[in-house]
Amino acid sequence: MLLNASGCLDALVAPEVARQLDGFVTKTITPLPREGNAPPRIAETAHGMLNAIGLANPGRERFLAEHLPRLRDLDLPLWVSVGGFCAADYADTCAALDGIEAIELNLSCPNVDEAADSAAEIVAACRAVTPLPLYAKLSAAHPDVAAVARAVAAAGADGLSLINTLRGMALDPRTLRPVLARGTGGLSGPGLKPVALATVHACFKATQLPIVGMGGVMTGTDALELIACGARHVALGTVLFADPDAPGRVRDELGRALEEFGVVQPDDAHAFAHSSEKTLEMGSKLIA
Repeated sequence: MLLNASGCLDALVAPEVARQLDGFVTKTITPLPREGNAPPRIAETAHGMLNAIGLANPGRERFLAEHLPRLRDLDLPLWVSVGGFCAADYADTCAALDGIEAIELNLSCPNVDEAADSAAEIVAACRAVTPLPLYAKLSAAHPDVAAVARAVAAAGADGLSLINTLRGMALDPRTLRPVLARGTGGLSGPGLKPVALATVHACFKATQLPIVGMGGVMTGTDALELIACGARHVALGTVLFADPDAPGRVRDELGRALEEFGVVQPDDAHAFAHSSEKTLEMGSKLIA
């Protein structure tokens, strides 16, 4: 399944882009409306982008009343990203949701103060109030993200979204002061991919849970590498800002990449990086 990373696509503004995907992930919703951080909130870097949006969103009540009904008209499976500042914030929003594909719990946004409760406590609170699939979105910034993955799995998570952005900074070369008003922001784009691969690999090995892999996906080969590390689904993020045709292009490139390795479906390459017994053949080159 090809998705968008939360916050990287407004399906109501660009429905033709959203319909290229297999499902749409909303921007993170919090109980109360948020204006987000002061501008500037986006900065380009040599290998990606920094953002410090700060979870700007209309709030739960307006989302449910106005935005979600319009998103249903897209006729796409909908994933709702849920955020908050304590377990009750997350649970209250999850309890109000129904008729969607899944809930993504944003447990690791680098642009707001962190939730006071632990990731596992938040997942457990949400599991108690909803039967919907729960995907825990984690950051690779934790020193042992595999341990966090095991904890949220034990608390009732049905899957993982990996990875969220990593905190970074950009300086204005003319002033040597931070470009972003907040100072730091979340790094996304190509520079994030090696970290995403390592995190997906570690968390799949630790839990065997379904994973939405994301972080620096620009091509079909990038998507294939995440799948080989253990991702069942792949999300596009930063690439959507520069290339609105990326979903179709990446899908086509993934198909060609699979063909080059002599397999047909993404499932044929799933978790291949964990196996020492099988090989994929690309031309005359054996990949063990």
